[in-house]
Amino acid sequence: MILIISLTSSPCEAQKNTMFSGEILGMQSSLWYGNFRLIMQADCNLVLFDRGREVWSTNTEGKGSFCHLKMQSDANLVIYNYNDKPIWSTKTSRRNGNYMLVLQKDRNVVIYGTAFWSTKTYVSVTGITGADDDHVEPEEAGVVANVTEIVVATGGH
Repeated sequence: MILIISLTSSPCEAQKNTMFSGEILGMQSSLWYGNFRLIMQADCNLVLFDRGREVWSTNTEGKGSFCHLKMQSDANLVIYNYNDKPIWSTKTSRRNGNYMLVLQKDRNVVIYGTAFWSTKTYVSVTGITGADDDHVEPEEAGVVANVTEIVVATGGH
């Protein structure tokens, strides 16, 4: 007797809203959370969408081809072209460690470890951008002191 077990996936993939040190987001791949999506587009532009509307980007379209996004172990988030040449980064290099990029439920994209960079695209529960206190707000130079999280981005599905 042969027993066949079929495991089928749901019509909608599980949401992935995080990247850990060493992970890569390839071309046309994305992170998402609810209605938010952070996508590494084919034109090498990393774009954050809210319900299909662009709210933030790296403005790197046309600066390469076959690009990918890497969350590095030095806390730097970098877009590399096909020759592995960096074309954009968060300029958040720290000492090597375990870092995590998160697209949060407030639409903000954060690098966790110690907060030091943000897209400043958070949305409060009232829907007013920047209206609540549940977010990381870096100083003018992009440095946040005494914070345990770093806001990077989230994506929608």
